[in-house]
Amino acid sequence: MVKEKENLLEKVVSLSKRRGFVFPGSEIYGGLANSWDLGHLGNELFNNIASLWWRKFVQERDDMVGLRGPVIMNPKVWEASGHLQSFTDPLVECKICHERFRSDKEDELKEHAQNHLEAEPLSKPLSKEVQPRGSDIWTEPKNFNLLFKTYIGPVEDQQHVAYLRGELAQTMFTDFKTVLETTRKRLPFGIAQIGKAFRNEITTGNFIFRTKEFTIAELEYFVKPGTEDEHYKNWDKLLEKFLIDDLRLVKNKVRRYEHPKEKLAHYSKGTVDLEYEFPFGWGELTGLASRTDFDLKNHEKLSGQNLKYKDPETGEEFLPYVVEPTTGLERLMLAVLINSYDEVEPRSGDEEAVHGKEVVLRLPKMLAPIKIAVLPLSRKEELTKPAYEIYRDLQKHFMCQYDETASIGKRYRRQDEIGTPFCVTFDFDSPKDGKVTVRDRDTMKQERVEVDQLPDHLTEKLNN
Repeated sequence: MVKEKENLLEKVVSLSKRRGFVFPGSEIYGGLANSWDLGHLGNELFNNIASLWWRKFVQERDDMVGLRGPVIMNPKVWEASGHLQSFTDPLVECKICHERFRSDKEDELKEHAQNHLEAEPLSKPLSKEVQPRGSDIWTEPKNFNLLFKTYIGPVEDQQHVAYLRGELAQTMFTDFKTVLETTRKRLPFGIAQIGKAFRNEITTGNFIFRTKEFTIAELEYFVKPGTEDEHYKNWDKLLEKFLIDDLRLVKNKVRRYEHPKEKLAHYSKGTVDLEYEFPFGWGELTGLASRTDFDLKNHEKLSGQNLKYKDPETGEEFLPYVVEPTTGLERLMLAVLINSYDEVEPRSGDEEAVHGKEVVLRLPKMLAPIKIAVLPLSRKEELTKPAYEIYRDLQKHFMCQYDETASIGKRYRRQDEIGTPFCVTFDFDSPKDGKVTVRDRDTMKQERVEVDQLPDHLTEKLNN
């Protein structure tokens, strides 16, 4: 079973590179550890996931507004938020190979130590009695700050130090009063943002699951103190609904993990994660934290600005409490790819596929990078010219591809592999009856549709 899961990840990684979802970053120079580029299809899939999140949590709600903040902020922001003091991982170094690990990752430490015990020869002798966490293998743990440090201006000294943001939340806190003044929102309400964050992680890996540069979809939901538990439970349900009902992740592969009090982040009074069962194990997709008034209180203290909310009805002034749902979009994309990957018996009519399985990427229709593929049955001009005109017309409504290369079976197979929901085939009867054949990726059902009815017909199909 373990090998089967590992093979699934390998297959998704292979498909991602072969078809243009994800490429290794800087590959012509040998790459960069755990750096990835989104290809033409990956970019579309990623944007579709981000747009769906925004629509569900911002566009369709009356109590949400959005903003976009900078990657580099005043360093005092990170002082007030506690990131300069508390945003750390415990780091240990192997004395033999000098590779570094998080000291709280027990399984990785044990596996690494065991590999050294079994290696022949070793760079230095080790006794068989040595323990995986023994002091003769590992250095003492040291706290390692995860913020990337940079400098503003030409002088690289302490006065010009700045940091790449490690989270998006702080922009929503520093802009809280300005948002209140410009939107006239009343509690409870939220501020949302999608953007890049950077963490100098000690341990990265598992394809695009954990990287040093990643994209977060995050919102801060401001509530009256004393009501935060109610809103916390509500957002917990909304996040689960999004994963299962909207992204169509298999329900029994999604679970809830509540952080024990001793492992909570410095700003949190309670945190729960929704995890997905990846081939490499359970991994966090979303985090929900109850941040109390920690951030607004510290920013008010350090900045000297009044960040309190004034109730327009009672005149009462107070610092709101905050409930924070956070989602990693690259992780969502990986979960969607794995969840959608399927292998079936040959069905395309492609003679090359009879020796193995065909890959079908059963992406939710709204997330598919390419919605429609237009395929003339042959490369004769009497078919390619009108087929291309249909493609150009459909481009006004959907993200489409036009393909006239190779047999129709191979072209169907290519579209199945990238998750295209519908293929439109212009055949030798089409010039006579004004109809095309629409093929469904999942059911394999084919139906004849009049060309002038195509946009409406496909829109209805895609929305079902």
